[in-house]
Amino acid sequence: MLPLLPELMRSGLRLALAPLRVAWRRSWIYRRFLKGLLADHIVFHPWDALPRRLEEADALLRGRFRFHGVTVEVPAGVSVFDMPAPSPAWLEALHGFDWLPSLSTAGGDNARTLATNLINQWVKRHQRYSEPVWSPPVMARRLAHIFSHGRLVIANSELMWRSKLFVSLREQSRMLERISEEAPDGLPRLEAAAVLALSGICLDDSPRRRENGLKRLGEELERQILPDGGHLSRAPEALLSAYRHVIMVMESLSAINEEPPHGLRNAHDRMAPMLRFFRHGDGALALFNGGGESDPRMIAGLLARDDIRGQPFHHARYSGYQRLSAARTLVLMDCGKTPPGSFALDAHAGACAFEMSSGSDRIVVNCGTGGLTHQAWNTALRASAAHSTLILSDTSSAHILPAGLARDLLGPRLMGGPVEFLSRRVETAQGWAVDAMHDAYVAQFGLRHERQITMSPQGLMLTGRDRLVPVDARSAAGRPPGGRFYAVRFHIHPDVRVSRLEGGGILLKLPGGEGWRFRAGGGELAVEESVYLGGPVVRRSEQLVISGATKDTPAEIAWVFEQIVA
Repeated sequence: MLPLLPELMRSGLRLALAPLRVAWRRSWIYRRFLKGLLADHIVFHPWDALPRRLEEADALLRGRFRFHGVTVEVPAGVSVFDMPAPSPAWLEALHGFDWLPSLSTAGGDNARTLATNLINQWVKRHQRYSEPVWSPPVMARRLAHIFSHGRLVIANSELMWRSKLFVSLREQSRMLERISEEAPDGLPRLEAAAVLALSGICLDDSPRRRENGLKRLGEELERQILPDGGHLSRAPEALLSAYRHVIMVMESLSAINEEPPHGLRNAHDRMAPMLRFFRHGDGALALFNGGGESDPRMIAGLLARDDIRGQPFHHARYSGYQRLSAARTLVLMDCGKTPPGSFALDAHAGACAFEMSSGSDRIVVNCGTGGLTHQAWNTALRASAAHSTLILSDTSSAHILPAGLARDLLGPRLMGGPVEFLSRRVETAQGWAVDAMHDAYVAQFGLRHERQITMSPQGLMLTGRDRLVPVDARSAAGRPPGGRFYAVRFHIHPDVRVSRLEGGGILLKLPGGEGWRFRAGGGELAVEESVYLGGPVVRRSEQLVISGATKDTPAEIAWVFEQIVA
């Protein structure tokens, strides 16, 4: 806990000073700093790739505001902004104007009237600073939605209403310029910088704000985007969100005939191939470190705007992932350490976990993430047991910061994990192979986990070997008297039918009609229940589990997935 002390002190001080900060920013004197030239139109409405559904707009028109799985029914004649919020996430979504994209997509007089009334209600109630309504992440989301979807309400609007809206946009943009660096470190700070740049492009009232926004965005991209194009959090979906904001800024600059800075262009050109790296055959993302599948149409739409069409690496060294592909078969393997500091707020303990797909069908998966919609699942889904890897004595390869003051101040960070993590890619007679090892279990159990995965040249067979190798002869504290129990788990996608074969092994029947056979040695093979949260709902699934025990001698578990060819 000692290394966290400086951060704890800073977070505690910020929390203690919150009342003074809010009072100062609400004062008449402070608000004078938010005055200046007033824009009278939005120069460019950037394209936003976020998926939108017409049924969401229909629910809104019926007074149902649903965010992150929670619905609030708003009676006629009552403002939703006066209703009690069922959760902090719901409140932030409401004040982030998450309802505007759906109404913009629906279009029509009813949607325009509702959106106009909602914005009018918000401006009346929230002209002055408050938290979290005016916090950088919420303010950035709100401004981005207005810039992208504001055409619905601004076109043919009344002069008085329009003037009030642009006064509010001016004050929010100038406030964001002053406090964007207060956004939580990580993706929220990058997104706040991107929207600050957008505010200087979409509103023609301050070239200086545009320059400041681009400068801050460049600094965050340099800090958060790794040399291979991955995000420092190691989460594919976080990379997607960062890329979406980069695309919005670049296209907005193009609309005003301004060249993007070199750092912005360079980051874009690295990020696009890395997004392709994480895509399965169904077009959606692999499930690593707190990210979900995301919408494949959104991903395809964003990547279609990449003129270079850079292809993915086989080994993303800096992001800590390996990729094996042959014909229709794809395997992605996590070979990286726990992300640093606040970048680990959503990270998972998935050392040496892998996912496998054939064509558009996923076979082996990780269990996914509960996110803000299914928060009760998050702790369990971040544990190693929710990943397709080896788990020793029901112990995760990393742990979440325990409940208490530290967690209240810094959030549920993932702590610990491998100190040394090595992986290499080799060509063998059987095909390309990835050898990986980590030492996350050495301190407690004196055992190193080694995993080798080999894919045949035609992609018809994936063979694997897991080894537990003693590296410390001393008895570890808490060691079970009968040895250390292990389980090698393979979580199977819920669309795959799992059945036992008479001669031993497991038959996997894919939705597309393919059949795969699974066989294993080195432990007892069982089929157990599992869950899958790659998308918006919790789905039941199954997992294959090879279990056994080891004492002071190496343990070796061998397994193979083999396509059944007629």
